Amino acid sequence: MELLHDPRAWLSFATLAALEIILGIDNIIFLSILVSRLPAKQQGRARFLGLAFAMLTRLALLFSITWIATLTSPLFNVGAYPVSGRALILFGGGLFLALKSIAEIRGILVGKHGARKGGTFDNFWLVIFQIGLIDVVFSLDSVFTAVGLASHIEVMVAAIVFAVLVMMLVSSVVSDFINRYPTLKTLALGFLLLIGVALMAEGLHLEIPKPYLYFALGFSGAMEWINIRVGKRART
Repeated sequence: MELLHDPRAWLSFATLAALEIILGIDNIIFLSILVSRLPAKQQGRARFLGLAFAMLTRLALLFSITWIATLTSPLFNVGAYPVSGRALILFGGGLFLALKSIAEIRGILVGKHGARKGGTFDNFWLVIFQIGLIDVVFSLDSVFTAVGLASHIEVMVAAIVFAVLVMMLVSSVVSDFINRYPTLKTLALGFLLLIGVALMAEGLHLEIPKPYLYFALGFSGAMEWINIRVGKRART
């Protein structure tokens, strides 16, 4: 109860929640692309369960921070470069994200994107699993940041739960907006491909500053919004 009257705890909570929401943009876009492959009646449930699973993975990482710290220790060397568990996770997750994005873009190019595959139980839970899996990769660095910004585990947990609840509220809006415009879906996939390459580069100790990536997304999104407005005016 003392934390409720501590201004520093509230400041840490607000900072961490904002950070989790910003870093969750990648996850929402990835979730929207995956969920769009399911039948319409399953998409809302898939978004909820996917984000709930993502929240559990983030909390699990938070409570296992001691184990996570060992991931930075070298496991073996490739030539003169040490390879750690963190590097393997980042490279593997980036490779998965890049290949998934390329497969989705290829599906759009050959005209198969959006085709339903029956919405089977296996497909549904496979989507949920992929959302949770990629969230582990996205969350590694944010968990370290959370520990550095807040000194109370209760504050970290509250910030993560609040951020995921906000993501649950906006995920359907983001999904509908992306699905409404095919070119936006392609742009989102291109951004995920870029994030995947950046994660692979980070796994190889070649860091690409995240602000550059988000600037590229923002600029491309602004140009696409202008194109959409111009297209609407041309049709009227």
